[in-house]
Amino acid sequence: MSPRHLIPVVGLAAALAASFAARAQSRGELVGPGVISTGLQETSAALTPDGDTLYFMRSDFAERDDTILVSHRENGHWGAPQVASFSGQWHDSEPTLAPDGLRLYFVSNRPLQPAAAPVTADMGGHHFAGTNLWYVQRQPDGRWGAPVHVGGALNDGAMIYNPSVAANGDIYFSAHRPDSGAAYQIYVAHPTAQGYATPQRVDLGEVARNRMDPAIDPQQRFLVYAGNEGDSLGSADLYIAFRQADGSWGKPLHLPGDINSPALENAPSLGPRFGELYVSSNRRDEVRFPKPRDTAASLQQRLQQPLNGSRNLWRFDIADVLRAHGIDH
Repeated sequence: MSPRHLIPVVGLAAALAASFAARAQSRGELVGPGVISTGLQETSAALTPDGDTLYFMRSDFAERDDTILVSHRENGHWGAPQVASFSGQWHDSEPTLAPDGLRLYFVSNRPLQPAAAPVTADMGGHHFAGTNLWYVQRQPDGRWGAPVHVGGALNDGAMIYNPSVAANGDIYFSAHRPDSGAAYQIYVAHPTAQGYATPQRVDLGEVARNRMDPAIDPQQRFLVYAGNEGDSLGSADLYIAFRQADGSWGKPLHLPGDINSPALENAPSLGPRFGELYVSSNRRDEVRFPKPRDTAASLQQRLQQPLNGSRNLWRFDIADVLRAHGIDH
């Protein structure tokens, strides 16, 4: 993109940021309006431990063309995103950082061997881009190394989504596996000397409920995920489950406040600050009729902005929820 194309984008981003400032105080904060969150689909926020570098996924509305982008924050503002060094050729999505920031996991349909066919999957008679789990390792010069395929049974079936990594290396993810029932469930794979062990389904209740997109606390004291436990306001809401004294997971709780809405909420991730929760949502501004009469230019500008029904990234604070369950750091 040439510098002359950046001028209107920056101006629009500043105007959008100002217009969303009051909204952020009561309804969460839209992340980087006009820069990170746009009229396209943005999901799966992954922040570095210092909070100043953000990896995320951007895609078309059909989510058939997914790419991982990176943005850096300077003076409180997110810079124009760039395609991550390891992405841009394959169907790459759902980045997540290990708690120390030295390894970034993502899912991709890239072939396991050079010149091989891309990974594909089948479910319910549908054929689509499959996903395997990969990672890149931070090098001494600060750059990412070449992508490495994660071996083991967790990649069986080529339908692994939204990985999340605990401090001890346990990987949580959602998938459709033989014991998932008709929907998706959340699994955990434990590292061993020989690689990752066979994934175990996380017991959060009856498998008739759809559960996806885990965000695990680094110490595994709680788990946030997307699904519908029977009281969802929309097609999917966000829930939290707390680890019990016996190691089991407690009954999932519907997250309170404005985190959930009648829209779709999913792809949660935890930020580096205590209680910081990032969420993907396709909530939109309400359209009231009669509306001010649009011109072709005003209509196009409005429909290309955030809150047009596309998925955007939001930031919320769940510190009070955590403190209410004895977690204060």
